[in-house]
Amino acid sequence: MKWTELTISTTEESIEMISNFLHEMGAGGVSIEESGTLNKERDTSLGQWYELPLNDIPEGKAVIKGYFTEDIDIESVVSDLRPRIDELGEFDIDTGDYAISHIIVDEEDWANAWKQYFKPIRVSDRLTIKPTWEDYTASEGEQIIELDPGMAFGTGTHPTTALCLRTLESVIRGGEEVIDVGTGSGILAIGAMRLGAKSVLALDLDPIAVTAAGENSRLNGLEGDIQVQLSDLLGVLQSNSSEGSSSQAINITVPVDLVVANILAEIILLFVDDVYAAVKPGGIYIASGIYKNKEEDVAVGLEASGFVIIDRQRDQDWIAFVAKKPE
Repeated sequence: MKWTELTISTTEESIEMISNFLHEMGAGGVSIEESGTLNKERDTSLGQWYELPLNDIPEGKAVIKGYFTEDIDIESVVSDLRPRIDELGEFDIDTGDYAISHIIVDEEDWANAWKQYFKPIRVSDRLTIKPTWEDYTASEGEQIIELDPGMAFGTGTHPTTALCLRTLESVIRGGEEVIDVGTGSGILAIGAMRLGAKSVLALDLDPIAVTAAGENSRLNGLEGDIQVQLSDLLGVLQSNSSEGSSSQAINITVPVDLVVANILAEIILLFVDDVYAAVKPGGIYIASGIYKNKEEDVAVGLEASGFVIIDRQRDQDWIAFVAKKPE
């Protein structure tokens, strides 16, 4: 099968938004390559190692590739994409002097090539992510997350995902009921269970993500503890408050002990009040996926809804907030 490979050369700052645009436009897969220079600061405190080869992408720049079926009018996709990228400047997201190009490729050239670079990675004191196709022997006390992300976002190699897993480790004490908003590959839901949570409701609006998260839960033997649902948080809250509702029963009791969301800052700001309603007094909200230029906007939004910010975790230019609902 032939695919159209659409390439956007831009900045690392705009990765999350442009990748999201490509998914919304029907991309069958999205790949991201950041600067491979040795000058880039990388966290190796837990023994992480990086096998990606060096490249000529400048510091702070990135190459994003979206893959579309050959029958899609790619020129129409480009015409729709350009104004959306241009509009990011209004949200203080610098896209740089971006460039867009496209070529035709064979499916085998991209569908599995990335797997050679996805190796087991220790992301926290207790958690290690292991691709399903790699052999790995865990050490004592090491918790393994088996993962095959498929076309869903979340491998643990991106700073926001690793940051969120480490933040979960600092918060979970055991026995918590958790909601994972925008679950992607299900990696955070699985991580929460490995750290001692009682049960997780994993939500996503992307059917591909729902399928991937469900399969990854099964691969980890957690299909009985993680419920994956095609929904957003508001949908869950409305369903939970409706008497006699015929909608799907959920595996947690709202309000919950912990909500985690590793998504775009702009999206986080849209449902802070919903999270506040979904968390019990004394409960915790972990909001990650926030680039440094949106840090104070998110802080203001959290506090305006009633949360008290108790910690801010950082990795490179990304921030994860730990916020508490007053008791």
